Amino acid sequence: MNWDDTAPSTAEETADVPADRLVAADADGEENAVEAALRPKDLDEFVGQERVREQLDLVLKAARARGATADHVLLSGAPGLGKTTLSMIIAAEMGAPIRITSGPAIQHAGDLAAILSSLQEGEVLFLDEIHRMSRPAEEMLYMAMEDFRVDVIVGKGPGATAIPLELPPFTLVGATTRAGLLPPPLRDRFGFTGHMEFYAPVELERVIRRSAGLLDVEIEPEGAAEIAGRSRGTPRIANRLLRRVRDYAQVKADGVITREVAAQALGVYEVDARGLDRLDRAVLTALLKLFGGGPVGLSTLAVAVGEERETVEEVAEPFLVREGLLARTPRGRIATPAAWAHLGLVPPQQAGGSGQRGLFEA
Repeated sequence: MNWDDTAPSTAEETADVPADRLVAADADGEENAVEAALRPKDLDEFVGQERVREQLDLVLKAARARGATADHVLLSGAPGLGKTTLSMIIAAEMGAPIRITSGPAIQHAGDLAAILSSLQEGEVLFLDEIHRMSRPAEEMLYMAMEDFRVDVIVGKGPGATAIPLELPPFTLVGATTRAGLLPPPLRDRFGFTGHMEFYAPVELERVIRRSAGLLDVEIEPEGAAEIAGRSRGTPRIANRLLRRVRDYAQVKADGVITREVAAQALGVYEVDARGLDRLDRAVLTALLKLFGGGPVGLSTLAVAVGEERETVEEVAEPFLVREGLLARTPRGRIATPAAWAHLGLVPPQQAGGSGQRGLFEA
């Protein structure tokens, strides 16, 4: 059993399992249950993404009016913006069941054929990280999306035979964080493509107030604004920070989330006023203190902070670049003037240095 994914369900399964693993599995299950409870159930409840919601609403209403299955939908955007939630809303709006899987789980055409052949008419198939699906599975998906048919190959070599398998009409909802990696033939088969944008602070405040109500947490408008300002434009992060601030308020305060309580709680969890966490600050600190603001190569920067190259590139860099604190150049990563100001440091040349790399306190 994979203890990272599933908590044990029987006494026999838990008999020889270390207690710390059981606690971790239970905690993960509780967090997932809370996240599921906070998901909006229909488009009217969904906050933000006004353009995508309006367009998607038209697609679904038209399909219902025709009594037809909705067109295939592709949702792209950064993690945590609501792609999975929208897929569930699509199924709910169409009154259809939903099947959830992911690209990395489909490495062979047979894996996809097994899923497709078991779909019911009108069912929604949500395929997360669709750009990570294997090429043979992608090619099978072309025909399934367009003609609702797949060819199952039986046998090998000259004696192999393709058996056509008819599929019931279904709706594929694909989600991707890297739309550019999708091959054009696959991308073109989606009837609707929606790009998810980062949320404005005022939208995140609405998300936080709604979640606080569902969690039965008393929160002041200023407290919601404080959390929203540190949530990196992402509802998933906003809800996660809200739960941690709730814990702090219950233990250290009177249970009410004010601006002061939110700021103190997020300080404990190392999330600063601009939303930077421990890794973000470690990257900036290394870039400024060890390399004088750059340029420095990504691999060198990753070694300096004790993280994998992919972690720095995919987790920390996108937010730092979007905030204007770091820039990617052909020569390497460099810090912007805003990065020096945010950490309270002065660039060497402004401190009267001769251009050598060093640290100068503001």
